Amino acid sequence: MVTFEEFAGLALALPQAHERITWGSEHTFRVGEKIFAMGAPESAHVSLKASLEDQSELMAADPETFSAAPYVGRFGWVRVALATADPEELGELLTEAWRRTAPKRAVKAFDETREAQVGDVQKRQRRA
Repeated sequence: MVTFEEFAGLALALPQAHERITWGSEHTFRVGEKIFAMGAPESAHVSLKASLEDQSELMAADPETFSAAPYVGRFGWVRVALATADPEELGELLTEAWRRTAPKRAVKAFDETREAQVGDVQKRQRRA
């Protein structure tokens, strides 16, 4: 299970991500002006940007958790039930949604930072 606050925290932890409330109470998570995720605190679901292929695979693997998002599902967006979502998987899906939306330079810098962090962990494990 994931709360909306946890979802928002994961989204806002990504580089250059910010939140804007639109359409009344919908919290949209953006890079620049482009939306990569959205939801409302009072809702049991959130939506993320994905490819049509990813959307299809997620819905086939876990139809209780994943479905086509209203209005934007035809573009690959995925609706996620927070009550049955795995926090780690949701974090990975948010990162992929961000990667689809963020400028190429930001994605490259993000990847380089992650690779450096993995390298540091591996060095520490070898020493231990």
